[in-house]
Amino acid sequence: MVRRWIPTLVLGGLWWWAVARLLLEPEHAGLVEGAVAAGGWGLSLLPVHVTAAVRAEPDGGETATDRTDIST
Repeated sequence: MVRRWIPTLVLGGLWWWAVARLLLEPEHAGLVEGAVAAGGWGLSLLPVHVTAAVRAEPDGGETATDRTDIST
């Protein structure tokens, strides 16, 4: 459990450092800070909370091969 949180905290700290540097010292911030801030913001837009829907079992003896068979 702890192994999963350490990279998250390190990457989160790096992102906050880049954003703070861009806001507080924009004349000294460079390409790296901009890329880290934009990349972190872009990752926040990913729908990582979405999961696949559970499908109901087929009725009437239909098998999985019947449902996926696309030949006519």
